[in-house]
Amino acid sequence: ELQMLEHHFQQLLMQKNAFSMEANETNLVIKETEKSEGEIFRIIGNQVAVKSTKEKILDEMKKKKEMIDARLKSIEDSEKQMSEQIEKLREEIMKKIRK
Repeated sequence: ELQMLEHHFQQLLMQKNAFSMEANETNLVIKETEKSEGEIFRIIGNQVAVKSTKEKILDEMKKKKEMIDARLKSIEDSEKQMSEQIEKLREEIMKKIRK
């Protein structure tokens, strides 16, 4: 059971890392878009650049950032809960070993 929890905990940490990187990238896009003047293009996939407005991109990126932040909060809550479960289980195992 402890091994299973630790495995899920590691998966959770990988998800958290991926969302953190995406949050940083989104923050950079917002920052650079706010500074930009003139035409703005958005890359779709890895092959097409589509012209858009500064306002539209900012709106989309801010919504994306809100979604990422909500997901990160959920992951952090799960991380805390799982960490407590793991610690409790470790303590139980140590008590049994000491007997």
